[in-house]
Amino acid sequence: MTQIDDATMQALEAAAFRRLRDHLRARTDVQNIDMMNLAGFCRNCLSRWMAEAAAEQGVALDKEEARTLVYGMPYDDWKALHQAEATEAQKTAFSESIKTHG
Repeated sequence: MTQIDDATMQALEAAAFRRLRDHLRARTDVQNIDMMNLAGFCRNCLSRWMAEAAAEQGVALDKEEARTLVYGMPYDDWKALHQAEATEAQKTAFSESIKTHG
């Protein structure tokens, strides 16, 4: 495997995260509950992880600020524009899948 120094690795990881974030911003048709059911994480998880990383670095970033960074707008605005009511099937799948989330 190619040797990559820490600074370059961090830059690559940051670029990959920004690409994922931008992809999820563009794919507003993909519901968070479906992401949770299939992959075990969603946009809210990304924002929580960002807030946790900020706290570890001593950076003040609250939950709503982190969500705005991930969603590209305030979370309540995104929900109003893009979030559909979960179906019973989605809710049932979520109830089952949540048992395997760590």
